[in-house]
Amino acid sequence: MSPLSVYIHVPFCAVRCGYCDFNTYTATELGGGGSQAEYAANAMREMDLTLASDRAAGYDYERVSTVFFGGGTPTLLPADDLVAMLEHLRTLIPLADDAEITTEANPDSVTRASLSRLAAGGITRVSFGMQSAVPSVLATLDRTHDPEKVPQAVAWARDAGLDVSLDLIYGTPGETIEDVEISVKSALACGVDHMSAYSLIIEGNTAMARQLRRGELEAPDPDDMADKYELVDDLATADGLSWYEVSNWARTPAQRSRHNLAYWRGTDWWGIGPGAHRHRDGLRAWNVKHPSRYARMLGLGEMPVADSEQVAAEDRLVERIMLELRIADGLAAEVIPVERRPMLAVHRDRGHLDPVALDAGRAVLTRSGRLLADAVIRDLVP
Repeated sequence: MSPLSVYIHVPFCAVRCGYCDFNTYTATELGGGGSQAEYAANAMREMDLTLASDRAAGYDYERVSTVFFGGGTPTLLPADDLVAMLEHLRTLIPLADDAEITTEANPDSVTRASLSRLAAGGITRVSFGMQSAVPSVLATLDRTHDPEKVPQAVAWARDAGLDVSLDLIYGTPGETIEDVEISVKSALACGVDHMSAYSLIIEGNTAMARQLRRGELEAPDPDDMADKYELVDDLATADGLSWYEVSNWARTPAQRSRHNLAYWRGTDWWGIGPGAHRHRDGLRAWNVKHPSRYARMLGLGEMPVADSEQVAAEDRLVERIMLELRIADGLAAEVIPVERRPMLAVHRDRGHLDPVALDAGRAVLTRSGRLLADAVIRDLVP
């Protein structure tokens, strides 16, 4: 019996953004089942099958501690559908009294009424995909919302009693450091509890990658990205937010994303929905990607799993180092393989690891260490 986190993937978007590599679909891309109208029923059917499968394997759960509706744009579904999925989950496994229940949303996919319904139905937190406050940057990203509507959406969420996070992306081709400053200050002016800021990664099979190959866009510069990260961190810190993961800042420890922390700490979670991944005691499984195939398998009473793997102990150790080192609590130094531990002192001396924390037995990244986190991790894994 252990706590469980649940991720529910809602794979629908009004428009496919040029940089996005997620498993998402617009309405015109779907055929043969898997529509938005039937999605909630399919997801609830998968919850039933997942619980039955886990119990057959000898696993049960005391409570659900966090739920995260991600996507895609979960709020393209009616608010009643999200609430129905949450209520169905509650009938299977009790929700903790202080459960964190988050939904992602685009600022133009909510109304005052829909946010109030979500809050009344048990949602506690909303994460808006703001990305930028600069129209030209949003246009490059193929984002369709009006940046001036973001404060209104945040105010509606606040009035409904929801905690609010804003998600930003920096490093968009053509974006200046002044653009980043405008975006971060605009986000902070909303009085958010939490902010995420991710560097743009241009994946190979996206529209933006094709623009890059055709010479229509300029590739992000690593030094420019580092300058922008430091600016984000400076502005967030000055406004009273503290970093708790390389790309995430919260106003108080209680306002950190507990769902994401569950991933970074390697706990168990369900992944519900097309393409979603789940993890149970080292067993990782992932669903078929296309919503139509997902729906057909569930209609036959089959788990919609594409494949699974039992993660070897040495791979679990690598993942633990990679994930826990990214958070402000850091990683117990004793977890590092003995033959790699001399690199702890090397990175301390280079200014990448906090010397006080290391003396206390924990590897904690400094800000310069956060900028070079991948390099530090490579030196510490077996």
